[in-house]
Amino acid sequence: MNTGNSDKKALSPEQRQVLLRALEARFEKNMNRHEGIAWARVQAKLEASSEKLWSLNEMESSGGEPDVVGHDAETGEYIFYDCAAESPKGRRSVCYDHEALAARKENKPRDSAVGMAAAMGIEVLTEEQYRALQELGNFDTKTSSWLRTPADIRKLGGAIFADFRYDHVFVYHNGAESYYAARGFRGSLRV
Repeated sequence: MNTGNSDKKALSPEQRQVLLRALEARFEKNMNRHEGIAWARVQAKLEASSEKLWSLNEMESSGGEPDVVGHDAETGEYIFYDCAAESPKGRRSVCYDHEALAARKENKPRDSAVGMAAAMGIEVLTEEQYRALQELGNFDTKTSSWLRTPADIRKLGGAIFADFRYDHVFVYHNGAESYYAARGFRGSLRV
């Protein structure tokens, strides 16, 4: 993740070019994720939004390998998800949210999934989004990812996460304050 001033959500021209090249190469390599979408249109949207580019760079630098997975015809936005094979390395060993982090009295993780996502300007994937991602490939075959948890579950102290095992998506529950070396989170960004 960006180690510079977090208030400055802009990339240098060199960082922009490196990121755009990486995103384009991933886009071209994985056309099954975004059939019918032209890179030139995606790039034009990206170049018009320095803050969204900054967020994509945060996704990229933490191991998320963001890629286009859809287009919202109503808003004109392109939808990016973290498409790394496993839960992003730079976002593992975190509890679910700030409330869970604050509740831990000892052995606190370094951060929370919801807190990190907010700082990056992205959203934690919902269960529906996670299942849609799994239609594009096999993700989290060795890791798991926190999912945006419904308020009624969170109110009772729980949080949900998912993984892909035995050719199926499994959604589980855990205490929101728990954290594991193999559990991170995947994010989404609309540009």
